[in-house]
Amino acid sequence: MEHKKVSVLGVAFDNQTKETFLEELIERVDHNQKSFVVTANPEIVMYAKKNPAYMSLINKADYVIADGIGIIKGSKMLGTPIVERVAGYDLMLALLEEANVKGSRVYLLGAKEDVLQSTVAKVQKFYPSIDLVGARNGYFDLSDASIIESVQATQPDMVFVAIGYPRQEQWIHQYLSTASKGLLMGVGGSFDVLSGKSKRAPKIFIQLNSEWLYRLIKQPLRFKRMMALPQFLREVNREKKHIYKK
Repeated sequence: MEHKKVSVLGVAFDNQTKETFLEELIERVDHNQKSFVVTANPEIVMYAKKNPAYMSLINKADYVIADGIGIIKGSKMLGTPIVERVAGYDLMLALLEEANVKGSRVYLLGAKEDVLQSTVAKVQKFYPSIDLVGARNGYFDLSDASIIESVQATQPDMVFVAIGYPRQEQWIHQYLSTASKGLLMGVGGSFDVLSGKSKRAPKIFIQLNSEWLYRLIKQPLRFKRMMALPQFLREVNREKKHIYKK
């Protein structure tokens, strides 16, 4: 299915609502189509800009979702506004709900062992009709082909990969090169939130698109990582000036 793309610093984002993403992804799962889903924030875009191989890889994904208010602001600055921010965590929960309705086969890959086991327990509690075919922590070497083989052997409909960028996208790309089906989505630290280890921002922060501020208050050590946002906006401003000079 064709969907409109919006380029932000070289990353081709899909310009769709959460509802449309969900509808299309479920349809692809129903038809056993392979799907590579990237949830990208300004930090990921800045990393891709400095790493051409990673940029090329994520632009080969079936869907690149704007997970971060900075991406929305950047797209508006460039005159090609993306309709809405779609939080990767929210999309993962929506997919789990659909999987629960249909009894889909789900595999969880990533996080520390204790976090993973807590996530498994939460999925079993809140989505009891999901066929949870496997779970493995994120501590493995990307070159270990046996991990791919063991996941593929369970014939999952959906695989949520929580090992952080760029590893999760690199692993998904390797997996899908030999898989026959499956929706694979990189979800970063989502297992930490789902397991209860980390708390998500209160609703008021989410509504004000200020989840980043809540995380910074709770985890001051994230300050260095948060610097990616002003750097990203400076780069967008440079690109905007370049576009208008043409």
